[in-house]
Amino acid sequence: MNQFIKNLSAFAMPYRFRLGLGVLLGVLAGFMEPLAIAVATGIYHLIFSPESSSVQKQLRALPAWVSDRIPQSVWEWIDAAQQALVSDLKTQPAAVILLVALIPAVMFLRGLFTYLNNYFLQWAAIRAITDLRVKLFAHLMKLPAGFFSGTNTGELMSRIMNDTAALQNILGNSMATIVKDPATLLGLVMYLLLTAPKLTAISMVVMPLCVIPIVIYGRKARRSAGKLQTQFAELSNVMTEAFTGNRIIRAFNLEQLVTEQFRAAAGRVVGLYMRILRAMETPGPLMETFGAVGVALVFLYLAAQGRNHLNYADFGGVLLAMFAMYRPIKQLARLQNTFLQAQASSRRVFELLALKSTISEPSAPKPLHAAGADVHFDNLEFAYGEKTVLRGVDLTVKAGQLVALVGTTGSGKTTLTNLLLRFYDPQQGAVRIGGTDIREFATHDLRNQIAVVTQDTVLFNDTIRRNIELGRPGASEADIIAAAKHAHAHEFITEKPEGYNTVVGEKGVLLSGGQKQRLAIARAVVRNAPILILDEATSALDTESERAVQAALEELMQGRTTLCIAHRLSTIQRADVIVVLDQGRIVETGQHGELVRRGGIYQKLYDLQFNT
Repeated sequence: MNQFIKNLSAFAMPYRFRLGLGVLLGVLAGFMEPLAIAVATGIYHLIFSPESSSVQKQLRALPAWVSDRIPQSVWEWIDAAQQALVSDLKTQPAAVILLVALIPAVMFLRGLFTYLNNYFLQWAAIRAITDLRVKLFAHLMKLPAGFFSGTNTGELMSRIMNDTAALQNILGNSMATIVKDPATLLGLVMYLLLTAPKLTAISMVVMPLCVIPIVIYGRKARRSAGKLQTQFAELSNVMTEAFTGNRIIRAFNLEQLVTEQFRAAAGRVVGLYMRILRAMETPGPLMETFGAVGVALVFLYLAAQGRNHLNYADFGGVLLAMFAMYRPIKQLARLQNTFLQAQASSRRVFELLALKSTISEPSAPKPLHAAGADVHFDNLEFAYGEKTVLRGVDLTVKAGQLVALVGTTGSGKTTLTNLLLRFYDPQQGAVRIGGTDIREFATHDLRNQIAVVTQDTVLFNDTIRRNIELGRPGASEADIIAAAKHAHAHEFITEKPEGYNTVVGEKGVLLSGGQKQRLAIARAVVRNAPILILDEATSALDTESERAVQAALEELMQGRTTLCIAHRLSTIQRADVIVVLDQGRIVETGQHGELVRRGGIYQKLYDLQFNT
């Protein structure tokens, strides 16, 4: 619990002024309820039975160590003020109206303080939790690619949104309960002790019994709280997969199966939620029952005495105060379960924040000048977990060369480019640019000098202009149009009603495969980076577009160091060097004609594509 409070406080501290103001107003709001009872009772005495409303008499009933310390002059002033007030009430009707107006005035202040208490606490809570969400999101963006490969997208979304929402509830709603309800309880107990100390002591006999249901049901809630957040993550994951893979779901008639998966996950959420709800709500009626037992004991005591110790107004105020005490007690009991849920959520959130990136930044990064520099893969060894992907790869890509990587699926082609981009670090060996290990450069500087076009085109749900501009944020309109023309995308863009302002939809769903690929190429063109990575960049194009874009790419590659992952060998026949990989090793290097004549793996791949 201490660590939970410490973690939460760290994000609330920047807003401590308004948070403190909300706490102060909550305390004031809490005291307004017992004050309203005391004011109503006092006004009744002053108006209808002034002879029994001696303030001095009531104060004299306080413990001796309190009343003996009040100076005699104060007693005299109290008596004089009360006599003057009673006299005014008898002779001036307006005084009665003003006195009675104190009742709605107190309730107005209670409402005002409650509103401001909630407003300032929620103001601080939403900002603190937004800071937490931003920090968590930014932290996730810095984690290596391997983390995302092994983590469900739905679970990450659940942690950022659902888990942090539970923490917001603590800072906003629960904090209001923490500060207001104890103040209300304290005020009611003080009122009862001043008005009827014996009756208060009798009614409090059953108070320890109220703790029992809180403890029992708190344990049940604790066991279910963590499981509920996990099930919310599973539910988010089912939705994410269903929405992103909706075309496959429809094509294979999987709608019913996916719906059943969602129904099952939602059902588990319902079961856990209802278990927690029972744990939260059951103590309330039990506590109210025990409270009624306490009131019953008061009646038995009065009946046994054979006479009334209190008049009707005082007795009504005592009963009202006794029953009013159990609402804040019930709220505080619920608060324990809310804290348990928030603790479970907090653990999941701060576990993510505690993750360290395996891609460490250099303490004193060197400047990178990739233009005109050779790229060298120096005796690389790399494995994804226990699966070895690269074994002793030693390759030099000279500045300005086009080097094509060829091989069967899983031979290590994409892994080489991932190491160059420093999505991962090799277990052995190094990737060097200009003779310097890329781990000595800032990753931002490294990736800023590499342009990438992948086979799986990634476009964002934004305009065409913005998707091209992401290659170099801040690029001018002229640069964007020139890049689109190089990628042979300008023609289809201008044919659309909104032109460059056309929104492409999620993952570019409103464009054809070839159009998406050409926008990705335009994005690489506008980046104007000295190193290019092409992962079968023309695979989604028709024959005519492929020729045009291939010509644009060849023009773009002039003077740049290019790594091209190729599955269609027709696109790399003019490469300076073709590197053939097999099971993580380089087995052949050379130009197209040389490799075909050699009769090795490349020649077999070539025959499979062109002689079948």
